[in-house]
Amino acid sequence: MTDRLPYGTWPSPIAAAQVAGVGIGIKSLSLDHADIYWLESRPTEGGRQTLIRHSADGTISEVTPPDFNSRTRVHEYGGGEHWIHNGVAFATNFSDQRLYRFDSASTEAPGAPDVPNPQSITPEPDTPAADRYADGDLTPDGSLIFCVRERHIEGSETANEIVVLPADGLADPRVVVTGSDFVSSPRVNPDGSTLAWLSWDHPRMPWDGTELHTATIEDDGSLGPDTLVAGASDESVTQPRWSPDGELHFISDRSGWWNIYAQRSGFTVSLAPIAAEFAGPDWVFGLSSYDFLDDGSLICAYGTDEGARLARLHPGTIDLETIPCDYTSISYLRASGNRIAFIGASATQAPAVVAGPADGSLWDVLMRSRTDELDSSYVSTPESITFPTTDRVTSHALYYAPHHAEVEGPTDERPPLVVMSHGGPTSATSGAYNAAIQFWTTRGIAVVDVNYRGSTGYGRDYRRALNLRWGIVDTDDCIAAATYLAERGDIDGHRLCIRGGSAGGYTTLCAITFHDVFQAGASYFGVADAESLATATHKFESRYLDSMIGPYPEATATYKARSPIHFADQISAAVILFQGLEDEVVPPAQAERMVAALEANNLPHAYLPFEGEQHGFRRSENIISTLESELSFYGQILGFIPVGITPVPIENFLDNAP
Repeated sequence: MTDRLPYGTWPSPIAAAQVAGVGIGIKSLSLDHADIYWLESRPTEGGRQTLIRHSADGTISEVTPPDFNSRTRVHEYGGGEHWIHNGVAFATNFSDQRLYRFDSASTEAPGAPDVPNPQSITPEPDTPAADRYADGDLTPDGSLIFCVRERHIEGSETANEIVVLPADGLADPRVVVTGSDFVSSPRVNPDGSTLAWLSWDHPRMPWDGTELHTATIEDDGSLGPDTLVAGASDESVTQPRWSPDGELHFISDRSGWWNIYAQRSGFTVSLAPIAAEFAGPDWVFGLSSYDFLDDGSLICAYGTDEGARLARLHPGTIDLETIPCDYTSISYLRASGNRIAFIGASATQAPAVVAGPADGSLWDVLMRSRTDELDSSYVSTPESITFPTTDRVTSHALYYAPHHAEVEGPTDERPPLVVMSHGGPTSATSGAYNAAIQFWTTRGIAVVDVNYRGSTGYGRDYRRALNLRWGIVDTDDCIAAATYLAERGDIDGHRLCIRGGSAGGYTTLCAITFHDVFQAGASYFGVADAESLATATHKFESRYLDSMIGPYPEATATYKARSPIHFADQISAAVILFQGLEDEVVPPAQAERMVAALEANNLPHAYLPFEGEQHGFRRSENIISTLESELSFYGQILGFIPVGITPVPIENFLDNAP
């Protein structure tokens, strides 16, 4: 029999501890012949990332030792932490940011003591962790590494350059590409004669405009004169890659969509011109959405309204052949021989390492990020919605209705809604299984995950619709999504919450400061002072807001007008803030100033700071604390009592209670 219980009070089969501690993060997948490598992020080990190898015989082994955290801080967001060449692994260690070499890997089970000691191949800088490495590639003979190095020098601007160093570490790295504010993606062609790479300058971000260069590699690893192949200040080029026969490929948004191109006989050729995205924003290094089989076929993944689609492009054709695949989220796509591997997920399957033949006839799951996925009878699957918003345009979101196998809500009640605003803001949400979303829906709380204007996946014009209007149209779209669902009768329009992290936290704070729509908000390391973000953040994002708000300091008045910190007296909702105390992207001073303003204005709020956390929480105990506290906070504000949750103290709550 089905019970009827008030929304928000349903007994959920998924606890915060399961969201935080049962699973692992999987990313940065790569292939080395028949061996498959990936990084596992382990919340129960403080978020440590370890490099895993799946050998051709099916053996899974841990390449890096238990005290090694394979994570780079280049651009602060990292990525490209490891690369492999003929069984030799290279990885960056988080503690000192130096590059290490692993000549062999244990063939025992993960965690076995037979893991080899790493060999450091980069020097210790004068200032600890001042030299940081990422995104490497080797010459075919394995003798030289080309990679990105970010050098932090006291009193000077951070230098981002491409360096070359011997793979045995017997000589120090030498700079071979410099002069641009940023570089990425050094890639060596199959015969070792040419290097390709990307560069861009402030105030551009890599999705605004990048340049693709090539240069001849000399015998000593130095480079000859460079040639500009593609890209400009208003053309975003990403993922340069050489085909097996030495043809340079890349992804460009010159058509308005990130499509795949090849450089042939001095001409740039569009390989599969369609209104779809074959790439996303380069927040991290090492992304891969296409690769090559030995026969020269190109394997790729691109986005559709139903999610990602896997396809094959045969040589000499422009028609994409769909490969059968049930995964609707595909990342880190790699190919070797006639096999492909990727990280795949769907609405009911959490991310997993997946491999199989290129015809899609059989997919093997090599590693799951979770082993406790909900029975499908409990899973809320997303509905893709398009809804009207301001400026007489439409926006996009994924709606998750409350769902439970054994409980329904009262017939005379509609559920509360949590609006999720993703980070970035140049990013996107997906319909892949997300235990954190099911945490809400199984308790009788609806969720709408908004791909507001500025999100990726809908073409360049939609992505750039946020330019100069951050804090305005993203907030408008979150409100419009809630209004649309309320008018449709799905949710209770008087019980609305909004949450988000980083840029999503900024949207959250703007929504509850400049609008009177939401009853509660949760900001995870969110931006409260846009001006401080423009003046006190790291190099990679230090000019990001030139396009999002306006050039600084010329647009100082606009920065102040868009900063919730200056208008805390206008806040009409209760707010809970979560902050990592080692966050270099959005420093804790922003949250602390917001808390002081909330207290000065006698507004209901809660503040939970966390030692040892940076931009994004990695420790399981902290993830548990944030989820349970957020749920308790909403319950107290909206008037429901969650099952088995200890109430979080709310400052000034009783003073403002009706």
